[in-house]
Amino acid sequence: MSGSSSRRRERRALAAIALAGALVAGLLVSRYLRYVLLGVVLAYVLTPAQRRLTTYVRADVAAVSLILLTVVVVFIPVVYVLAVAIQQGLGLLGAFRRGELDGVLLEPIEVFGYTVDGSQLYTTYREPIETGFGRLASWGLEFVRGLPGLVVGLSVTAFVLFALLRDGDRLLAWTMAVVPVSTSVQRELLAELDDLMWASVVGNVVIAASQAVALGVGFFVAGLPGVTFLTVAAFLLTLLPLVGSFGVWVPAAVYLFAGDRPTAAGAMLVFGVVVSISDVYVRPAVINRAGAINVAVIAVGIFGGLVLFGGVGLFVGPVILGGAKEALDLYARESGS
Repeated sequence: MSGSSSRRRERRALAAIALAGALVAGLLVSRYLRYVLLGVVLAYVLTPAQRRLTTYVRADVAAVSLILLTVVVVFIPVVYVLAVAIQQGLGLLGAFRRGELDGVLLEPIEVFGYTVDGSQLYTTYREPIETGFGRLASWGLEFVRGLPGLVVGLSVTAFVLFALLRDGDRLLAWTMAVVPVSTSVQRELLAELDDLMWASVVGNVVIAASQAVALGVGFFVAGLPGVTFLTVAAFLLTLLPLVGSFGVWVPAAVYLFAGDRPTAAGAMLVFGVVVSISDVYVRPAVINRAGAINVAVIAVGIFGGLVLFGGVGLFVGPVILGGAKEALDLYARESGS
């Protein structure tokens, strides 16, 4: 009895130490949690390439090479495009405030026999439009002011990414050994998480990027101002469920129509409708590995992830929420069996 009692006390002490360690670790990570999650997302995307490279070079050399390649091929172009988009957005804001767009936007427009008074619409919606552009400007300024913290955060991302690429398999094996769940249940949960990651990280980005590039070409051909800004806006809106890129191409068509270019406006409307409708067919084809995922889980996960984790929440939010749902389903099934 004394031996059994001693073992119980030892287990309680170890559980208390493990809980305290987990809480302290959570506090240490919480400050840069979004950057840690970004490292996890990038590791998921780059792990297949890492496994191929390790057949030719050491794991650490492969990891460093992939990180450098990602910086050159992805991060630098993305930062450049965002800088141009912010600059163009601020330019459009300045033109709007100076009244340079008034001559186009305030002219009466004939639509299917009805006259739309541009000046009345301008007076009604001037404040929310300026508020939206003002938020864009403030986001740009906050981004510039937060550059030092961003550099530190991205350094954390780089270290996390390196560790996961080099030792990810060992970390996964350790996690599976520590978690007191049967191997079959663990594998089923990992398979579901893999499908969720594919849908959120790979599929969603591919769909949004393809639609944004197509619309960007249309904006360029139509001669619209701020093509990069409009393309980035279309990409971001396409990432969001129930929003879509029509929030960009519809105002663009209205702008063309108001500028006495009805043919270009009609072409923009038709092209925009085609791009948006293609989402119905392209999305199931791209995200064929995650067809059973509930749309509501993805939508709530994306918006909730944005609030909690910022931009990276677009990708990890649905994974966390969908993973929790799958864990509850497995628990209910195992408890009932």
